[in-house]
Amino acid sequence: MTTIKSPDGEFNAYLSLPAGGYGPGIVVLQEIFGVNEVMRSITDWYAAHGFVAICPDLFWRQQPGIELTDKGDDMNKAFQLYSGLDEAKAAEDSAATMEFLRQHQACTGRVGAVGFCLGGKLAYLLSARSRPDCSVGYYGVGIEKALDESANISTPLLLHIAGNDGYCPPDAQAAIHQALDSNPLVTIHSYPGREHAFGRPGGEHYDESDAELANLRSLEFLVTHLAGSGIANAQQALSSKWDDHVKFEFATRNTDDTLETMVADAYVNHVPVMTGGVGHDELREFYSKRFIPQMPPDTAMTPVSRTIGIDRVVDEMVFEFTHTIKMDWMLPGVAPTGKHVKVALVVIVHFRDGKLAHEHIYWDQASVLAQLGLIDSSVLPVAGVASAEKVLNPTLRSNELMDR
Repeated sequence: MTTIKSPDGEFNAYLSLPAGGYGPGIVVLQEIFGVNEVMRSITDWYAAHGFVAICPDLFWRQQPGIELTDKGDDMNKAFQLYSGLDEAKAAEDSAATMEFLRQHQACTGRVGAVGFCLGGKLAYLLSARSRPDCSVGYYGVGIEKALDESANISTPLLLHIAGNDGYCPPDAQAAIHQALDSNPLVTIHSYPGREHAFGRPGGEHYDESDAELANLRSLEFLVTHLAGSGIANAQQALSSKWDDHVKFEFATRNTDDTLETMVADAYVNHVPVMTGGVGHDELREFYSKRFIPQMPPDTAMTPVSRTIGIDRVVDEMVFEFTHTIKMDWMLPGVAPTGKHVKVALVVIVHFRDGKLAHEHIYWDQASVLAQLGLIDSSVLPVAGVASAEKVLNPTLRSNELMDR
């Protein structure tokens, strides 16, 4: 916790720093339940993605440090606090928190805001009144009552609206769209069928799929408008970490170094055959016994493309080897055939806290089995080595299986 000064007093805020110790700022604006475990976890999530994140206590004038849930009597208490909130003062506190971050030694000076419910409207008001570098609002309550301020929006604003939000009914949603859709600084995403607080983990209306979609949209929006030239540096860091991981697997062949690049609960899934593991203990067993020592000596990888996102790297390559040893990770139960294989392969790598959190590896197992003579590609709609060769040379003929 840290202390922030306002014109009429001091209040506390939960501060979470990125692993690198430096980054753009995010003011996380609370729901009606105070700076509780949910809000702290969201603040930590943004810190884990490279932001200096802070969540101010907006109920400090009524009851400092209160933490409520969305269950039972806590819900009634939350509505009492919400009813007693001086919204103008809360907006000033939000702006004071933003200025606190701008001056913080860990912050680049660029600061945005992301708010939920009560905080969703404050993110909108902050955008109209205090010039954050950008703002994001999740299912803000009462935005339609402040649309006269929309002309003052001068920095990018992203709003997430739940289609079935009882606190933002259809007429309110229509008013918001009518006032904001034509503003080039405003982006609105609607989530049909979702109810208020669909993004609150553990909440009654939580929807994992749309919550993830909204969070990824928010993250991309915030990185775009806050990170600036830091985006390239962050992407390069992910790329380098992935390169180190591959080097430890295939060049130095060191299990401990490989695991050091991964978070403790990381998992690996070779999708076609479901080999890999979850967590360091399983992955240590897998890497040390079933993967690293079962890589044929002539294994080679030809890069085709690499796409680097905010927290992911997607590598496309052609993988080839001669099947001279057993390969439980790719061909469980198949004795060495001595045959050469070349197959297109895609790896999707997700990062958390600067380390690998999961790998999804995809390849065409039918193509592999055809090249090993284990299935008959002459009578099945299966391409052998030609599928990999066409990835490397797109001018090769298409449609041969259809013509056949």
